[in-house]
Amino acid sequence: MDFITLASEQVVNQAAKIRFMFGGKASVPFVLRTPAGSGTGAAAQHSQSLENWFVHIPGLKVIMPSTPYDAKGLLIASIHDDNPVIFIEHKLLYRTKGQVPEEPYTIPLSSAEVKREGQDLTIVATSVMVVRALEAAVQLAQEGIEVEVVDPRTLKLLDEETIIQSVMKTGRALIVHEACQTGGYGAELAAVIAGSEAFDYLEAPIRRLAGRDIPIPYNRYLEYHTVPQVENIVDASRELIRRGA
Repeated sequence: MDFITLASEQVVNQAAKIRFMFGGKASVPFVLRTPAGSGTGAAAQHSQSLENWFVHIPGLKVIMPSTPYDAKGLLIASIHDDNPVIFIEHKLLYRTKGQVPEEPYTIPLSSAEVKREGQDLTIVATSVMVVRALEAAVQLAQEGIEVEVVDPRTLKLLDEETIIQSVMKTGRALIVHEACQTGGYGAELAAVIAGSEAFDYLEAPIRRLAGRDIPIPYNRYLEYHTVPQVENIVDASRELIRRGA
């Protein structure tokens, strides 16, 4: 992800625009897989989360899977797509295991998934934050707080309806991502919720929980505290429940 900056001219000015500029007569069936994120002690130049740079570019599709099953299905679907796709894989998720069928299968792009159902609070999380949100949900359940966890999976083009329906059900929304908060994808998700019919169902303000606006430190302790962790998600969820009580 860090060195995608060196290829950004070809991705942003060429691949993203060719199909439009040629009136659909040319296509760019191109998938760029890129490891991203912190947690490996790789410091500032090898730990970035720049997904929203590419969400901003018309013509690109941006995918962020959170499970092995989703990774395979979304990757095959991306390869079949005639548009350029940025396929972002969090480094820590390479360690995760899960059931994956041997035969080929696809997961439709632009399809979010409810990873856990609940009625008290919706957490919309991306990539490794889905794993942390699910862990936080288990802890919160012990306190009687039932959290619904929604994974967008495709950031561009976004399945808005699944997110909106979840927030309408729970009345509260917490958005969690690793990238820096300022200009991050959480702002887009908050705008989608605020501009939808879900707004009238909110019992508390939409809350964003994201990385700090600093480069990722090399020091492991500082790195840990730069991006949201399970305990941060638990605390933010409790606060939203209190504010909406």
